[in-house]
Amino acid sequence: MVITIDGPAASGKSTVARLLAERLGASFLDTGAMYRAVTFAAIEDDVDMSDDEELLRVLNSRKFQFAAREGKMEVCIDGVDVTEQIRRPDVTANARYIASAGKLREKLVEIQRQFAAGEQKIVTEGRDQGTVAFPDADIKFYLMADLRERAIRRQAELRIKGCATGLEEIQKAIEARDKSDQDRTIGPLRPADDAIIVDTTNLSVDEVVEKVLCCVEERCSKNN
Repeated sequence: MVITIDGPAASGKSTVARLLAERLGASFLDTGAMYRAVTFAAIEDDVDMSDDEELLRVLNSRKFQFAAREGKMEVCIDGVDVTEQIRRPDVTANARYIASAGKLREKLVEIQRQFAAGEQKIVTEGRDQGTVAFPDADIKFYLMADLRERAIRRQAELRIKGCATGLEEIQKAIEARDKSDQDRTIGPLRPADDAIIVDTTNLSVDEVVEKVLCCVEERCSKNN
C-alpha cells in the first residue's frame, strides 16, 4: 500500500504523514529530508546553488543514507548523522534550488521509489508524490492551509528550536517558496487529479489525522 500526502510548506503534511504511518503500522518516507540532505551537503561544499551540474555532482560524490526509524527519517551523509542539522533555516531557504534541478530531482524520485519498493506499507509526503513519484498510489491526499496560519505554525516550530524569527519574515519566505514550487517546470506543486483535498487551517493535528485515517479505512473496506 502506498499513501501519498502532498501540500505546500507548513500545511502539516510531515506531521500528519508520520502520525498516520504510526497508526497504520507503515513506514514513513519524508522526501523533504532527502532534498534537505542534498542542500546541506551543497552548503557544506560551498557550491553555487544555481549550478545544476554542481548540485548533481554533490549528490553523486557524497554518500547519502536514509532510514525510517521510530516515525522519522534518519539522514546520514558520509556516515555522519545530520538528521537535526538539515532542519536549519539556511537549509530550508535553499532547498528550493534542489527541488528545481531537473536531473537531480529525477534521481531523488528514483531513490524514493527504491525506498518504497522495500516496504510493505508506506506513507510518503512531499510536493509531487501523488503526481510524479507515485502516480499509481492507492490513496492520495493534498493538505492545504491559509498562508497566515502556515506562517504561525512555522514560527512555533522555530521557537522550539530556539530561533526567534518575525512572523512577517516567515510569511514572506513561505510565500516565495510556494511560488517557486508552483512555477517550476519539473514536479510543480499541485494536487493530483484524484487526490483528496484537506484544508487543515482550522483543524488540530489529531483532527487531520483522524480525517485522513477515516478516508484510508473507507477506501480499504471498499477494495475488500
